[in-house]
Amino acid sequence: MIIQIMLVPFLALLYLALLFGIAAWGDRTGAMRMRLDGGWTYTLSLGVFVTAWTYFGAVGQASVAGVAFLPIFLGPTLAMFCSTFVLHKMLRIAKAYGITSIADFLAARYGKSSRLGGLATIVALVGLMPSVATQLKAVAMSLDLLVSSKAGAGISGIAQDTALYVAISLAFLSILFGTRQLDATERHQGLMLAIAFESLVKLLILLAVGCFVVWGIYQSPSSLFRQATDAGLADLLTFDGTGSTGADWLLMMLSAGLAFLFLPRQFQVSVIENKDPIHLARASWAFPAYLLLAGLFVLPLALASRLQGISDGDLAILHLPLLAGAHGLAIAVFLGGLSAAAAMVVVETLALATMVSNDLVVPILLRTGRLHVRSPQDPTRLVLATRRITIVLITTLGYVFFRLVGKDHGLADLGMISLVAAAQFGPPILLGMYWRDANRRGALVGLLLGFGTWIYTLLLPTFAVSGMLDPGFLAVGPWGIELLRPYALFAVDGLHPVAHATLWSLLLNVLGLVLGSLLTHSTGLDRTQAELFVDVWSRADATRMWRGEVRVRDLVGLLQRFIGHERTSVLFAADQQRLHPGSLLLDSRADARLVQTAERQLARAVGSASARALIGSMVKGELIGSQSVMEILDETSQLIRYSRELERKSAELERATADLRNANDRLRELDQMKDDFMATVSHELRTPLTSIRAFSEIVRDNPDLTEEERENFMGIVTRESERLTRLINDILDLSKIEAGRMRWRIMPVSLSTIVKDAASAVQPLLRERDAKLTMSLGDQDVLVHADPDRLQQVILNLISNACKFVNADSGHVHLSMEQDGDSVRLRVEDDGPGVPLEEREAIFGKFVQLSDGMTDKPEGTGLGLSISRQIIEAFGGSMHVEDSSLGGAAFVATLRPARPAAQTAIV
Repeated sequence: MIIQIMLVPFLALLYLALLFGIAAWGDRTGAMRMRLDGGWTYTLSLGVFVTAWTYFGAVGQASVAGVAFLPIFLGPTLAMFCSTFVLHKMLRIAKAYGITSIADFLAARYGKSSRLGGLATIVALVGLMPSVATQLKAVAMSLDLLVSSKAGAGISGIAQDTALYVAISLAFLSILFGTRQLDATERHQGLMLAIAFESLVKLLILLAVGCFVVWGIYQSPSSLFRQATDAGLADLLTFDGTGSTGADWLLMMLSAGLAFLFLPRQFQVSVIENKDPIHLARASWAFPAYLLLAGLFVLPLALASRLQGISDGDLAILHLPLLAGAHGLAIAVFLGGLSAAAAMVVVETLALATMVSNDLVVPILLRTGRLHVRSPQDPTRLVLATRRITIVLITTLGYVFFRLVGKDHGLADLGMISLVAAAQFGPPILLGMYWRDANRRGALVGLLLGFGTWIYTLLLPTFAVSGMLDPGFLAVGPWGIELLRPYALFAVDGLHPVAHATLWSLLLNVLGLVLGSLLTHSTGLDRTQAELFVDVWSRADATRMWRGEVRVRDLVGLLQRFIGHERTSVLFAADQQRLHPGSLLLDSRADARLVQTAERQLARAVGSASARALIGSMVKGELIGSQSVMEILDETSQLIRYSRELERKSAELERATADLRNANDRLRELDQMKDDFMATVSHELRTPLTSIRAFSEIVRDNPDLTEEERENFMGIVTRESERLTRLINDILDLSKIEAGRMRWRIMPVSLSTIVKDAASAVQPLLRERDAKLTMSLGDQDVLVHADPDRLQQVILNLISNACKFVNADSGHVHLSMEQDGDSVRLRVEDDGPGVPLEEREAIFGKFVQLSDGMTDKPEGTGLGLSISRQIIEAFGGSMHVEDSSLGGAAFVATLRPARPAAQTAIV
């Protein structure tokens, strides 16, 4: 036991030293920098979202409520799928304006307001106490279980207070990792590499312990689920067994998704540490895959813990290997949990320390005069000392919260408290990026309402559960007012406490922001920043808002104190090349662009609100007044809108011109087609009319004709009249089809029946041509979508055409039908001379009749094939001509089947 007690802490320290070594190596190795900036490192660093409360607590939650753990994984997944709309724009804004944190983002958007930045910092500090306490509790309890085989030792006397030592260790690690530089926007490449490494480690350990339990202890997933079902645990596998409603799931997914985007640590890794926005493309699918793998074995492990009789589900992932004698795997599980906790605490405290120094301490020091721009004191030491003290304060607050209420709540419950708090940053940031009228007062009101509601509905009840407040506060509400019960505010009952708090806090947050913005006036700087954030892709030049006076020498001195001599020299050297080739004019007046650049560099070190205060304290004269700001903004906005309107009108005009040009070309084409058609029709109509008139006049003018001659001439008149009738009917049919006025009776019809009727109708023509018709219709009937009368017209036309070209005295026409998948092919072929390849498309044109080497011009109007193809196309099919196995031409019509061929219908 002594060896185990000494071994586990030693391995823990060794693992933490490995993480620090990876971070230090990543910072020092210049040759690896490009590789470290890759998309996979960025994606894995987002895994800091999976903290110790998810690592241990998800199984604990699933052991009680089954699949109710899923919203914690689904929320971030949906958020990543929306990264193109949210994270991409946040990245653009942060890089453009030197944003350092969530608080700085809010302060910069809403008029560089130090009050709003300070409020956001307080919200983050208070809201993340439960999350830090969760990490301490998880590591302490798992360490105690591992070295003493009993959970809960971390909640013992101070001399053996494991949680205290864990808090001290994590605070020291955070200081070591995160406060070695002042510039909060400078990327911590080594730290991100270490975070990516630990994310991969904890994922592999989760998969390893899951595989060990499922296949090592229970042999297979089916065996595990069967035993769980036999033990009466089947409810854990269903939605109904979670004890949650659909509204609970939606609200908890919303809370988890917003928290994933706006937790200070997530903002740090997803925005501040992002070097290339293109990495979001990979992360948008790779991180959801990471979450899928991380949650893959949560439910099986929860079922196994219930089957094994493990009372504390939060430690099931560690207890299961211990019960099976897999001590090495149990130690690995502990190290994975320690890794998750350490990563969370390091990145969270780094982000919070930046917020406290930039948005609380520095503004207060500037306001009280203890930090002055011309003071000889080095401010970098003060700011770094503030951040280190903040890290100690954060871990201390987390430890105190753990001591006060942590022992009475599960890991998942404590973690969700912090997620709902972080979700309060969602409305002011999201609306601020897309709604110009959102202003500072509205954001302050909304954030205060949301934060206050979170305290009332979620934080205070945790103290009541722990006995630190009167339990009647939960049961009957304060002063006995049931409408004010924290878990059923305003009689909204039946929701999970987390979902209930999410509903009310976000609703009041949004209402406060919207109504506060609409009912109050925006300041000039409010409007300026709104334009810059909303239109970040095509923002107006903010330097027009500057009309003060400051010397280059003063700016140089200020920047040297905060960002160092070397970086200041590089910055001003670049500006010198832009404006003053030759020597740097220190006594000259700084132009607006240089002042703006200096302010953004300062913002990287102390935040946008403090940077504005520092620059403003050096200015001789004033910034542009609010009235002038409004005039410039209105002018700029009008110019932007006018330019965009011109671009839109120009694009519309170009499209309209192109459409008119195409329409004109089409009209010319149609006009030519009309002329050709009318000329052809006139010619075709004139031919039979000429014959009718000529032979009629012969009969009329020659009464002495013999009876035989008279009958011959009248027979010609009759045939030409019939030809004229067919021509007129074909032209009418063709015009109706092309104009879309043809009335169709499309229905399921029996193709075999139609074919047989058509074959009977053409028997006189076959006998006249001395031709033989054979058919292959198959054993089963086939139903097709068609108009029966028009389909029979097509078949008659195809058979009649075939009869015209068969060999004399021994002609053969073959008709076949076959179904091929989703189509039915009707094939009519003959043994005639066939159709030349170059004529196979032209033959379907109007008034086209082939002769020239085949035979004399055949009888007919030349419209039959054109009409037949258009009829078949109206049924959703097609028609073409190909070679026939008989040696002639084969006309193939393809139709859509109506339903399986085994069914029949009567036409």
